[in-house]
Parts: sequence; C-alpha cells; structure tokens
Amino acid sequence: MKFKHRLAYYLFGLTLGGFLVTMIFNKRGQDFCYLPNCRVLKNIREKGIYIGDDAKKALTQGWVNQKDIDNTLLYGDVNFDSSNKPVKGGKLYIIEGKNTNLEPITLEIVNSDTKATLVNVKKM
Repeated sequence: MKFKHRLAYYLFGLTLGGFLVTMIFNKRGQDFCYLPNCRVLKNIREKGIYIGDDAKKALTQGWVNQKDIDNTLLYGDVNFDSSNKPVKGGKLYIIEGKNTNLEPITLEIVNSDTKATLVNVKKM
C-alpha cells in the first residue's frame, strides 16, 4: 500500500476517533480543568460561597455585588504566591478579578473540605 493511502486511512481514523471522544465527553457534561487555576476556582464554585462579616460590609458599600464575585470565581486569577496558606478552618486563596466598573478587586477565600468562606473583598 502506498504512503498516501496509509496517510489517508490514518487521518480518517484519527478524525473519527477524535470526534467520538469529543461526543462522549460532551454528553457527560464534564469540563476539562487540568490547570491549577481552573481546578481551584471550580472546587470553590462547587462548594458554594458563604459570606463572612467583612465581605458583607463590602457588599453593602455598593462598589461590588454578588455578580462581581461570581464572575471573579469564574474568570479570575488565583495568586498562588500568596495563596494556599493554611489558616484556621482551611486554606486561604487570594483571587484577583474585576467588578462591573472594571476596577480590580481581590477576594480572600478560606477553602475548607466542606465549604468555602468569602472572608474579605478588597479594592486594589
């Protein structure tokens, strides 16, 4: 069999296999979170957020709202240099994002085994 025929069969099989694998994983509803930033944010979102007293004060001030926090937990960046430090009740994560006015904000979240607590929200 000539090389061009073997290449055609290989590419056809590769395309068909890739299509099938994609269809199987999309039906399961799984999103692929292999990077550390994505895994931390997904873990926090799955547990749900409990809002602490300092964070409640920031929410009542009006410069940040619940939608800003949700967007930061979806699209934010985890600052690993100052995160993943053990504190009472879990590990502290610093997540950087923006509010609806495009002002940078920082979320301080204590992530324990059973829940995630929003400790503080800061304007940068």
